[in-house]
Amino acid sequence: MTNEQPEKKQGSNTNKRGFASMDKEKQRAIASKGGKAAHEKGTAHEFTSTEAAAAGRKGGLASRNRNTSSKAS
Repeated sequence: MTNEQPEKKQGSNTNKRGFASMDKEKQRAIASKGGKAAHEKGTAHEFTSTEAAAAGRKGGLASRNRNTSSKAS
């Protein structure tokens, strides 16, 4: 008995379930509703400018390190 999965074509919508199989506009609409609901409920995180700047630096460093490490190989 094997656990082989049927091959799926890359980029095809063969599995019609879940968020990832939806078109981009439908994903955006659902995510927008979730964000609005979280803000109304008071559970949404709101970044301060200091937190946002730190996150941007961290992302930039990770991106820079990823690009240079692949060239070193």
